[in-house]
Amino acid sequence: MIRPSRAVSLILRALLWAIAALYPIAVYVGLKTGHLTGVALLLGLIALWRYFSKPSKGALVLCGAVLSLAAAAIMTGGALPLKFYPVAMNLAFLIVFAGSLFSTPIIERFARIKEKDLAPAAVTYCRNVTLAWCVFFVLNGLVALDSALFRSDAWWTLYNGFISYILIGCMFAGEFLIRMFVRSRTG
Repeated sequence: MIRPSRAVSLILRALLWAIAALYPIAVYVGLKTGHLTGVALLLGLIALWRYFSKPSKGALVLCGAVLSLAAAAIMTGGALPLKFYPVAMNLAFLIVFAGSLFSTPIIERFARIKEKDLAPAAVTYCRNVTLAWCVFFVLNGLVALDSALFRSDAWWTLYNGFISYILIGCMFAGEFLIRMFVRSRTG
């Protein structure tokens, strides 16, 4: 099997993430132009690519869920299944983060990449940050669900294609600032 070079792989991965990030806008455009089938096919291709580029049990489950949403959108001709994609992504992240709390929290795993020996206080901090992300994914997922079921297409697009990304950025920035404060106080 021929493997693409690392640079091509990184470019393709960045392109995939950019397309996924712009997904709500694609759904909105699909709604306005009547091309929802094309958007559903694009979503299915992204899911398949993600799975085959890094196969795992979790990736297979997520791929199956996303393909089901895409198939439902194609069969019904409606946008509602496509609008559930952000809900599914929040649920997937929640499962990963919450599941890690039963072993090594995912934030601790990330921290140990940079620093192998973490102090007990840092381990506790990482667990708390993982919990905070779980709360975020629950709340963000609920708002995404509300926007899919009860809000206008424009609001759904605004929230899932812009506001939620701002909130994710605020979570990252807030955690970084808190971490710097905690480090400065504990040495």
